[in-house]
Amino acid sequence: MLNRLAYRFHQTLEHHFPEQRLFLKSDTETRFIRLRPATQLIALVGGTLALAWTIVATAVIMMDTIGAGSAREQSARAQARYEERLNALSADRDLRAEEAARAQERYNLALAQVSDMQERLLASEDRRRELETGIDAIQETLRRTIKERDEARAEAERATLALNEQHGGATEIGRIRDAVATLEFLVNALGLTAEERDEMLAAADAAREEARLIAEEKRALEQRNDLIFSRLEEAVTVSMEPLNRMFREAGMSPEDLLKTIRRGYSGQGGPLTPISMSTSGAVPTPEELRANAILDGLDEMNMYRIAAFKLPFAIPVKDRFRWTSGFGYRRDPKGAGTRMHEGTDMAGAYGTPIYATADGVVVHAGWDNGYGRLVTIRHDFGVETRYAHLSQIRVEVGQRVSRGDRIGDMGNSGRSTGTHLHYEVRLNGSPVNPMTFIKAAKNVF
Repeated sequence: MLNRLAYRFHQTLEHHFPEQRLFLKSDTETRFIRLRPATQLIALVGGTLALAWTIVATAVIMMDTIGAGSAREQSARAQARYEERLNALSADRDLRAEEAARAQERYNLALAQVSDMQERLLASEDRRRELETGIDAIQETLRRTIKERDEARAEAERATLALNEQHGGATEIGRIRDAVATLEFLVNALGLTAEERDEMLAAADAAREEARLIAEEKRALEQRNDLIFSRLEEAVTVSMEPLNRMFREAGMSPEDLLKTIRRGYSGQGGPLTPISMSTSGAVPTPEELRANAILDGLDEMNMYRIAAFKLPFAIPVKDRFRWTSGFGYRRDPKGAGTRMHEGTDMAGAYGTPIYATADGVVVHAGWDNGYGRLVTIRHDFGVETRYAHLSQIRVEVGQRVSRGDRIGDMGNSGRSTGTHLHYEVRLNGSPVNPMTFIKAAKNVF
């Protein structure tokens, strides 16, 4: 049975693939190679499989090429959107900085107005006290004059009665003349006293009217001061909120920062001295308490400003650049597999100026194997920044720099594939994402 099936299969193969002979002829002899049907079938199957494999491999390569091109286009579009977003954030940051400057100008003007009003209020208060003292003196003099007038009138009446009871004689006539002269003198004195009394009453009325006007002016000043205090309190609150949010978004505790600044800047006799109208240690007035609260807020804003300049909230590159690599794990550009990228890369033109992002002290300025030419700056609060792959270093170890000082030029030194700046921020020795600080300051600076 098996032999019959094999025979039929062989007959079918011979029908489709008849036996072929390949002749090989030389100068002396002729040889041939016989190609059996089975051999031809095996060759056909092998060729078909090889052709199919070639087609599939070509299709896979073409699909990979098309997919890679699409991924590059998507990456380019995402990069363009990211740069547009960064430009919008930069414009918004500039607008916020301009608004903060205008708010500071308004505050300075309001503070000058408050100082002027306080001086006028003190002057009016002194004048009111002087008028009250003058009115009291006038009233006391008036009472004394009225009493003297009443006593003179009584004495005149007694003298008149005595004259009426006396009769004749030269002595009596002399006494009468003396009494009449005395009476005339008293009448004249009483007239002068009455005129002086009327003048004093008029002066007292004028003093009362002036005191009333001063009281009304004082009330108007108090209302105006209350309005100014309200605007100042609102301005301080509005200015403090973005600063507080900036530090919290950067992962820093505003309370700890303020405590550190207070310890480092604890000298006495600063420009913001608490307001006190009394020199006798009396209980401060509500206006004094509000003014002192505003001054405390301004002092806190000043400490926030000091802390902001000591932390890396700025961008190290001010010229045009492109973000090429962010913080986190990535595929190593040198082909060393997946590795942690502890900073962010900014690509720009060779020699682009690099600036310090916060106040601090240079602790390294030289060559470091992977970083190339490296500048390391130590800031307060345990923060450190690094600027790598520089083409030129413009600072020295131990030099104190401020935010915005030029520390080097962009280059391609060290382990690098092109001109760019590798920028790191370290907190207590551990790397953190620099964009945390840059984004936190987008609505403030």
